[in-house]
Amino acid sequence: MPARALQPGTIHPAVVLRQLQEEACAWATRLALPQLAARVTLHWHARLRTTAGLARLDCAVILLNPRLLAFPEELTRTFLHELAHLVAHARNPRRLIDPHGPEWRLACADLGLAGEKRCHVLPLAAPRRVERKHLYHCPQCRREVRRVRPFRRAEACLICCRTHADGRYDRRFRFAPGPPPFNGNTLAQPELFRL
Repeated sequence: MPARALQPGTIHPAVVLRQLQEEACAWATRLALPQLAARVTLHWHARLRTTAGLARLDCAVILLNPRLLAFPEELTRTFLHELAHLVAHARNPRRLIDPHGPEWRLACADLGLAGEKRCHVLPLAAPRRVERKHLYHCPQCRREVRRVRPFRRAEACLICCRTHADGRYDRRFRFAPGPPPFNGNTLAQPELFRL
């Protein structure tokens, strides 16, 4: 049975949320998941910027981006997409399952979303670019690391520690601030070894 689309006249966020809450309980009951029907809740989450929705498996909560109110068909689809995550988890409570694997696809099909994709193409806010202002380099291999925040503790180049110190932290390979002295040779970003 396919999901009901939201009524075009329904705009108030609380009314929409109540409708979706009732529908989530009805779907869980139809799919013989009474525990999920009793626990599932929905909330608007204004801090979602590029994500349309999010399912919290631990507490059976669906978080929805309030910008979806401008796209009623996509709101219904996103709601069912996230509900499918909860259904797949409720059917396999003691197994670690792939978030968009076969169990999720089966749940999508049961909710009327056969062939559902894992990502949306909605014109939500563009992902913000975070500038990586802090530059470090390994004194041994001269690899550069750019960071948004400065290191808080001693960090060393994992590749050099594995190569020259049998995988143990070695102060000789601790990242130094700034670019390496230029010799015409720079390498890609290395893995980190934390002390």
